[in-house]
Amino acid sequence: MRAELGALEASAGRAGTALACVYSSAAEFEAAQIDARRALRWRLPAIDSMRLVLAGTAFAAVAALAALAGVAVIAL
Repeated sequence: MRAELGALEASAGRAGTALACVYSSAAEFEAAQIDARRALRWRLPAIDSMRLVLAGTAFAAVAALAALAGVAVIAL
């Protein structure tokens, strides 16, 4: 019974170690968060440029539909 209890405690200790935080201190964790935010800030202009492309495409589609409607009215 003691051997099983010892094995269970050792297994629980290993499981706790496996679930431990990868950062050795809170300062290291905070530094990683700041780095992640800085990396995200560099990606935001790409999102803004995609919005510009989307707006241009939508404008072109509306202009093409208006032109087709104008041609259809003239053909009648």
